[in-house]
Amino acid sequence: MFNGIIYNQGVVDKITKRPKGLNLFIKSNLRLNNRDIGLSVACDGVCLTLISYKAKIMEFYLSKETIIRSNFKYLRIKDKINLELPLKYGTKISGHICQGHVDTIGKVINIVKIDKSYLFEFEVSKKERKNLIEKASICVNGISLTISKVTKKGFQIWVIPHTYKETNLSSLQKKSLVNIEIDILSKYVRNYFYAKK
Repeated sequence: MFNGIIYNQGVVDKITKRPKGLNLFIKSNLRLNNRDIGLSVACDGVCLTLISYKAKIMEFYLSKETIIRSNFKYLRIKDKINLELPLKYGTKISGHICQGHVDTIGKVINIVKIDKSYLFEFEVSKKERKNLIEKASICVNGISLTISKVTKKGFQIWVIPHTYKETNLSSLQKKSLVNIEIDILSKYVRNYFYAKK
């Protein structure tokens, strides 16, 4: 489990494609060792399992399901990746509960700088729009954010200068694709009432 607060970033060092998956290598300054093999790490919001670690390079295996659900099918060498280690008992939760289970891919429609902040607008699939709630939490590339407005095509978020600088949101442009995890409470409550009908 994660909370969507990003303190670290990594860079894609290598991608090895397999018949029905791929191995992803990310270089970062996270302090890990071989005893951490098997650890879950949120990479742009996707919960991946560390399978090897050497010379600051983490290796992960991505299944076909993960590739289909996320923007990792479009990854390139040197892309920046937001990283978060799993929560420990007693850790402060500054964001919201994030599982690392990406629901869909979102597309950047517009980015506007207003004063020192940035207003982002994303488009998501019609299937997922029904789960969007104004002022609810949402995870974008692993970052805990708040939906400021639900739109016809998706949603808007405001990003403060600190978050913009410390994450890969600063590298996004129009038509960039991001990983979206919708607030689990929104999904569970909707599913509960739908099931009662």
